[in-house]
This record gives sequence, structure tokens and C-alpha cells, in this order.
Amino acid sequence: MRQQPQPVRRPTEGAGGQGWLIGIGYWETAICGKDATAVARAIKHTVDVVGIDHVALCSDFDGAVTMPFDTTGLVQITDALLAAGFSDEDTGRAMGGNEIRFLLENLPN
Repeated sequence: MRQQPQPVRRPTEGAGGQGWLIGIGYWETAICGKDATAVARAIKHTVDVVGIDHVALCSDFDGAVTMPFDTTGLVQITDALLAAGFSDEDTGRAMGGNEIRFLLENLPN
């Protein structure tokens, strides 16, 4: 989805409620900021548009973009989500729970 024109394309009616995720990258041009608070704002906006069940983290550690922190800084996003008023359950969904659910539902047994 990251290279799709605005507005974000949504699945058509009947496409299934759990079959897609929007990955939130955390480089400056993806989140309009350089810190975990900007990531939390981007996640909140996405949740407001498509719902918590469709939000996932997405990053780019191959060196193509400058990142505000590496994977050791993910706790900063967790803290920012909690500070923004996300529940523990919704924070868990955004921080990896949705990806786990998606993979379990979509990978072959």
C-alpha cells in the first residue's frame, strides 16, 4: 500500500474483514516526524480510518532511508502508543499482534 495514490485504497465490500494490513513505516517522510510520538500519531490516524485490526508496523532497515531508531527502540513506540491513550490490548495489536494473527490466518498449515 505504501506506493498507492491517496486516498488509501480499501478492500471492496465482501473482501473479508481480517485479510489485509496497512504497514506504518517509521521514517520521516512516512510519518511526518522523527520520533516515536510521530509513529503513534500515524498509527492513531490509520486506526481512525481503517480500525485497529488492520494496522501493522512496517520499517525499512536496508539503509535506503534514515530511521529515527533501530529495532532496539521499538519500546519507544509502545510507550508513545500508551501515552496516546491506546489500551494495552490495542497497543499489542499494533506492535505485532495483528501481524501474527494475519500470518496464522493466511499461511498454509
